[in-house]
Amino acid sequence: MSTVKEQLIEKLIEDDKDSHCKITIVGIGAVGMACAISILLKYSVSANSKIVIVTAGARQQEGETRLALVQRNVAIMKSIIPPIVRCSPDCKILVVSNPVDILTYVVWKISGLPATCVIGSGCNLDSARFRYLIGEKLGIHPTSCHGWIIGEHGDSSVPLWSGVNVAGVALKTLDPKLGTDSDKENWKNIHQQVIQRDYME
Repeated sequence: MSTVKEQLIEKLIEDDKDSHCKITIVGIGAVGMACAISILLKYSVSANSKIVIVTAGARQQEGETRLALVQRNVAIMKSIIPPIVRCSPDCKILVVSNPVDILTYVVWKISGLPATCVIGSGCNLDSARFRYLIGEKLGIHPTSCHGWIIGEHGDSSVPLWSGVNVAGVALKTLDPKLGTDSDKENWKNIHQQVIQRDYME
């Protein structure tokens, strides 16, 4: 009889027994620079990386949808992913480039790696910004604020106002109109600020 943990968690890949840890960051946007100070110029320098963080891509202009970036950034992925995989065939790839959801799929297809080895950052950055701005509005440290943004990263993301809570207190119980057009405190503006900050990446 299997345990609850065994039933809940499916092991997708074997544990990596090799203790070699090398991380490669490709790209020089704000997110890439936050990950590392130095910029790698030769793919051979990244040989045998265990993790490759891809932040490379054309920068989104204000007012431009993330979907408009697709053609330019797919071309960039086609040029960088094959040499990355040639140099580091056993790597895991974390895609941060926009539009992240589409490019994660593109990188998976181009790389030929198993689906479990290509991960997109999704709405994690949006959700972190969302919690930070909720905390800022309330004057509370963001670690006490809980809430998620789901869907596609950026313009078409959706804030889950029903799940927003501070230290376990659901804000919707305090104001059922929270995040709606009839919300007098304009909480909906927090989501707009999250989207605007996406353009600063």
